Amino acid sequence: MIRYGPAGIPLSCKGRTLKDGIEDVHNLTLNALEIQMVRPKTLVRAPDEDNEVGKTIRELTADAGFVIGIDRDGDVLYNQDEIIDAEDNLVYLESGVAPCFGDLAGLGNMAQRLDVSLSLHTPYYMDLGSDDDLTADCMASLQHAGIILNELRGDIVVTNVGLYTASRDRTDTDVSIKENLKGLVKWWKKDKLTPRLGIEVTGQQDVYGSLEQVLDLCDAVKGLTPVLNFPHYFSRTKGSLETSSDFADLIQQFQPYCKDNASLYTSFSGVEYDQDGNERRLTPIKKGDLKFEPLAEALCELKPEMTIISSSPLLEHDAMYMQIITERILSKHVAKDLKERKKAEGTPADGSTGGE
Repeated sequence: MIRYGPAGIPLSCKGRTLKDGIEDVHNLTLNALEIQMVRPKTLVRAPDEDNEVGKTIRELTADAGFVIGIDRDGDVLYNQDEIIDAEDNLVYLESGVAPCFGDLAGLGNMAQRLDVSLSLHTPYYMDLGSDDDLTADCMASLQHAGIILNELRGDIVVTNVGLYTASRDRTDTDVSIKENLKGLVKWWKKDKLTPRLGIEVTGQQDVYGSLEQVLDLCDAVKGLTPVLNFPHYFSRTKGSLETSSDFADLIQQFQPYCKDNASLYTSFSGVEYDQDGNERRLTPIKKGDLKFEPLAEALCELKPEMTIISSSPLLEHDAMYMQIITERILSKHVAKDLKERKKAEGTPADGSTGGE
């Protein structure tokens, strides 16, 4: 099965909540939605003795804000069933994906009922290549993303991992990225989070995330999943994706990492890039050099389990466009196969027996 959906709440959606977005995606006959996680400020406060002490995070209402953890003696607990004590502090996000954490389970149930697969993309500027305060904030953002999507019963958290700077050796950056992700995966497993943790191919030469780096990282750190961003890869390789075979060869490099029939997670849009192989901007599919038709041909040949997220500025419009193009090419393949089979059987293409 191939799923299609937008990177964010559809532009045509009248409401701007996650609930509105899920419903709108379903009404558009799409079946995937990538939640865009901004880098919300994390704040800490004392609990309200009358309304919050003695309750769990799941039991708090929207009046409490989006509480995601309990700070107890300097250690942050992310067990949402932990009883809040008067001596605790509450860790909350200035802006969450819902009014409160307790709303997430219901939204996840609704998405499953409407057959909308949820994923979450972390803030686009991430730095796991160091050990400073920014890296600590990025690690916390990834933890929060995992907890949120786990409660939504979603599929995959997608992230970039960092960029190279003149002040830090590239080898040291690579080592830090690997070690930080090893620690994150260990924490992920300890807290029994079910979403996959996806590392995305990136579109800038000075950002960690070439095809080889992403696949090597996923080989080295068990528990990571590679994410195929077509416009990013197209930019880094200066327009290498032209034929259906180009797309098929690329997809097949990712398929071994999709265990137990898991969906290959991808992103598509048009794109403009410079002569050095750096992405400049994403464009509507019909405006960029990266064409969808060869990918659709490859999909009809390979028939992979796959999710394609539209990162185009047209969001849901281009998600629907990709869905229509794939269905149109698939119909042509089916008609061609039927014609050839009947020809091999000696039956006219119109299905008649040839007799009077």
